[in-house]
Amino acid sequence: MAAATAPSRLPRCSDCGWLETRTAGRGRPARFCVKRGRARSPRQLAAAPCADFRPLETTEVLPPHAPPLRLPAERAPLFQPPDPDGLRRFLRDEKDFSLRSKLTTEREAVKRFVRPGDYVGFELYGTVRCPLSVVREIVRQKIGGLRLLGQGLMDADFLIAAGLVAEMDITYVGYEAYGLSPILRRAVEGGSLRLAEWSNAAITWRLKAAAMGLPFLPARTMLGTDTLARSPAKTMRDPFTGMRLALLPALTLDAAVVHVQRADRYGNAQIDGISGFAVEMSRACKRLIVTAEEIVDTEVFRARPERTVIPYFLTDAVVHAPFGAHPGETCGLYRRDEPHIREYLKAARTEEGVRRYLDEFVHGVKDHRAYLRRVGAARLAALKVKNDER
Repeated sequence: MAAATAPSRLPRCSDCGWLETRTAGRGRPARFCVKRGRARSPRQLAAAPCADFRPLETTEVLPPHAPPLRLPAERAPLFQPPDPDGLRRFLRDEKDFSLRSKLTTEREAVKRFVRPGDYVGFELYGTVRCPLSVVREIVRQKIGGLRLLGQGLMDADFLIAAGLVAEMDITYVGYEAYGLSPILRRAVEGGSLRLAEWSNAAITWRLKAAAMGLPFLPARTMLGTDTLARSPAKTMRDPFTGMRLALLPALTLDAAVVHVQRADRYGNAQIDGISGFAVEMSRACKRLIVTAEEIVDTEVFRARPERTVIPYFLTDAVVHAPFGAHPGETCGLYRRDEPHIREYLKAARTEEGVRRYLDEFVHGVKDHRAYLRRVGAARLAALKVKNDER
């Protein structure tokens, strides 16, 4: 690349805006279009490049009038500072990696592995595989002061409505066509919940950094957006290209919960359909609870080992939770319960309505099995995916 040439005088390809010096015929250097891979004529080189293709992120082609990146003096707080060595020490000194049966109930799993003040994450994608059987149990046990990885829906709403969340790193909490969460909005506007904002990609890469044992990962996400200004992420110039990058701090979870289609009693787990953040989250947490629609024999995993996204040694507790994502869905097994979700969102319009809903479907039942009885066997059976629909 002709990095020494002044940006304003550098000839550019009229199509992609980027040129590279390569050896042409008879060993002579020539200017080539990177996009098209062929030499450009002097007339083409003199043409003005299309702004749509000009890579403004790189210093060689930054326009002289580009304003400096300005961030607010008071940034959003970092609720869970990076501690890669702390995670390594915890896994070395306190994690039990032995091959043993970890089957338990939601009540015991929450009691043992979720503590007041923890930074907690629930792995899901929209309403897909939301581990609500454990979320409801946390609400029943009133484990408060939580810091939350807010990339879900009803998991975040239930905990916020119960007054158990103090701080949250948020990507998106909304119900697609039904709109944003009224529970989250009330908490933020009322000042009871502090937020820091991230993109979906940023949250994933923060978990990936923790799983890799790194304090941060560089990325290009959020640059040029207000999301960056409302996050505690920092920026730097890449020393190799001069490109501006966002530095995403590693995010280690004290406790994580992942809902899967099948697991064995040791904690091996497989996921059908979209995997969300499961791989990154299960490797970036100190304590991991896996809830499963079905508990199967270990031979199932030995037959298809490449499908095991969570190996047993990462898991601390395994809970058998059929319809564990209801009223959400689990791919290949059951659809989401649209009437139930609409009834819930109608109740969520007011604090009184939310309290009534929690009294009926959370506090009013002693455990997940009682919740399923409250919903009704006929209603659940109607949600099941038939074999010819899979």
